[in-house]
Parts: sequence; C-alpha cells; structure tokens
Amino acid sequence: MKNKTGFMRRPGVQTLIASILCAVLGIVIGFLILLAINPSHAGEGIWAILKNFFKYNNNTTTMLYYLGSTLVKSLPLILCAEAILFAYKAGLFNIGAAGQYTAGLIASLYTSLALGWSWWACLLSAFLAGALWGFLSGMFKAFFAVNEVIAGIMLNWIALYLANIILANEKIMDISKSETYGIPQKGIIPGFLQPAFGNNQYMTIALPITIIVAILIYVILNRTTFGYELKATGYNKDAAKYAGMNAKRNIILTIVISGAIAGLAAGCHYLTGIEHYSISASVPAMGFNGIAVAFLGGLNPIGAIFAGFFIEYLTMGGQYLDTRYFNPQIADLMVAIIIYLCGFVLFIKYLLNKKKSAVIVNANAQTTQDDGKEEQ
Repeated sequence: MKNKTGFMRRPGVQTLIASILCAVLGIVIGFLILLAINPSHAGEGIWAILKNFFKYNNNTTTMLYYLGSTLVKSLPLILCAEAILFAYKAGLFNIGAAGQYTAGLIASLYTSLALGWSWWACLLSAFLAGALWGFLSGMFKAFFAVNEVIAGIMLNWIALYLANIILANEKIMDISKSETYGIPQKGIIPGFLQPAFGNNQYMTIALPITIIVAILIYVILNRTTFGYELKATGYNKDAAKYAGMNAKRNIILTIVISGAIAGLAAGCHYLTGIEHYSISASVPAMGFNGIAVAFLGGLNPIGAIFAGFFIEYLTMGGQYLDTRYFNPQIADLMVAIIIYLCGFVLFIKYLLNKKKSAVIVNANAQTTQDDGKEEQ
C-alpha cells in the first residue's frame, strides 16, 4: 500500500511556500527601511512600489503599455535564470552566465550595428556566442579540473573588457556618449501582441521564445534520457563514467547549453531596442540576479518565469516613489534583500522536511514497540 504524501509535504508546494515567505519578508524589511527614513510617508511609499503600473488603472492603454515594458525587461532576467538552473540541475554552478550574457550582447550588437544583419541572424549569433563562452568554461572544467566558478568569474571579466573594446567603434557607438546607437529596423525582433499591450513597440516574439525555452528545459531535464545523463554526470561524475556515460562531454554540453541560453537572453533584450549598451566598469548584473531568480523560482523552469517577472515588477515599482521623500533605489534595495533571502529557500524546505523526518522516526519507533508487545 502506497503512503499518500500530504499536500504540505509535496516538493512543489514546499518550494512555493518558501519562495513566498522570502518575497514577503523582503517586502516587510523594505517597508521597515522606509519607516526608518520617513515614517509619515512609509505606507504611501511601499504602496507606490507594489502598485507599480496599476497606478494607471484609470487608463487601460497606459497601464497595459507599462505592463508590456515590465514583461520585456524581465525576459533577459528569466532566461539567465533558466540558464543557471539548467546547469545547477546538472550539478554545475554556472556563475559565468554574466560573461555568457555579455558575449551575447557583443555578438547581437556588432552584427546588427556594424554588419547590418537581419534580426534572426543577430539573435542566432548571440546564441552561438554565449555557447562558445560556455564551451570555454566547460572545457576548463572537463579537461583541466578547473572549478566552473573560478573559470566563470575569470571569463566574466574578459567578456566585459572585450565588450568595451569591440563595441567602442564609430559604426556601433556614439563615442561622445559612450553609448551604442539605436538598433536599425532590420535588426529589431518582430513584434508580438503589441496592440494588446498598449501598442508597446518593445513587445516582441522574445516573449514566446522565453516561454518555449522554459518548457524545453523542463522537458529535457525531466523527460529525456539526455537530461538524465546530464544530471547523473553532475551528481557523480565517476559513477556516470562507470555506467558508460561520457562525463567530459556531458559537462561541456551542460555549460554550452547554459551559455547559449544566457547569450540568447542578451539578444532578446538588446534587439528589442529598449536599451542601449554603455561602456561599463562592472559585469552586467543580469547574470548574477539570474541566480536569485532561479532559486526564488524553486529551481523550476516554469517557476523562474514568475519569479523573474516579480523581481522586475518590484524594480520598476521604484520609479513611482515620490522623490521628495525617498530615493527610487530603495526598490533596488528591496530586490537585493529578496535576492539575499533566496539563499534560504532550500533552508526553509529543509526545515519542512526535517519535521516530516521526525514524524517518520517516531512512527517507526512506535511500530517497533507494538511489535515487541505482540511477541510477548
């Protein structure tokens, strides 16, 4: 007879509870910070952040337009999270997603602005550039036993400096502003449901692409032999090798696929035209924030979609704060706190399962006592 798992004991339910607790706690701490800064306007401030574009509920077109903008800006974050959780599920911590994202932005912007390629070729180049950057990290891991975290961090900074050097080109960048030019129409990703989002010109097929990628990752990891091999290699490389699996190939493939998704994230962002690249002294935060989104989403490809939108929703909410009383970056601080708390998602699940284990131990002990009485 099979034991029925209680509703609260299901892994998916526990993940959802842990993620919600982290998000709520982050918002509460953010509210306490607002109270410390300006008690009389703290309630108004937290409501402005949480209300976000619903501020325009009296103008449906405007509200939908800003909803579309929030969706567009959340897509690269979601894809970076998908890249990271794919590698993590295979036992690898791809902290190099930031560098792979940077490689993707180099490829997409250079092919669009300098070479004048069509959008699909630019997007494909971003995908391949991210895969190549992932291959380097995977090769170091597989053949030289270099930890993927060390290799990833090293390659992140190399990618950043390459971006600043390659894109500082008169064909690509307004040198006086240290900012890239707008993407030509030929390089813009085709629109998607723009009328439904207040004619938002940045709403493109990047949205369905992101959803398709999430579904594919879920299917590959949970429904295919290939996904099983990747996970098996990540959990125990020696055991996988003993079972006849090519451990080195699987390690490289895992990070290559993860890198390709991170590169695609950059292409899906910059080829909408919503943002220009500026010369930077720091690695794009998108790759690192993707780590938090992956954990907030319970390391589930579908959960990461909702987690990424939630994080971007809070970030965008900061622009509605009254600057007479608060700095808009308080919303970023709230997001940073939630990102920090994401590290406790697995810990909260551990606590929930620990309680379950204690119940099982007590039940087994009781059964043993009953058996002893029967023997007597």
